[in-house]
Amino acid sequence: MQVEEKLDRAVSDFIWNVVEVHCQLEEIHKSWAQLLGITEPQWLILMAIEELDEGRGVSGIAVANKLRIHPAFVTNQTKRLEKLEFLARVTSPDDARYLRISLTQKAQAEIRKLSIKRQALNSTMLDGLDEESLHYVNKRLMLLAKNSRLAPQKLSIGLL
Repeated sequence: MQVEEKLDRAVSDFIWNVVEVHCQLEEIHKSWAQLLGITEPQWLILMAIEELDEGRGVSGIAVANKLRIHPAFVTNQTKRLEKLEFLARVTSPDDARYLRISLTQKAQAEIRKLSIKRQALNSTMLDGLDEESLHYVNKRLMLLAKNSRLAPQKLSIGLL
């Protein structure tokens, strides 16, 4: 097998492994969501808010950017999550045109209840990877994510 064929095989294997991991993560997110009586996208919104909030709430735009989804979808779903008492949406003290979204005590308590199961699941998924290995993989994945954002742009303007 020539060098180019080996590289093509490695790229193909990588892509299919990413697809497999993505599919498994989707199933896991659906399971967590079902335990809370919400949808998978709503679960991901809660997780993004938990990740992004540094004590002042987060904007819907920040959540949309984190999840790579349309801000209007975030607005729609956060309204639903607010009705379920998982989120609080308050006017930003910096600019009254914007809302700051944060998890409610109820949401935090429900997420805490799942934390032991989530830790066990993470241990299973990451079995065989120590902290250094995981750091290495994450650095490489961040580079791939950055590069993959450029690829569609190049493709659309005919550079590829």
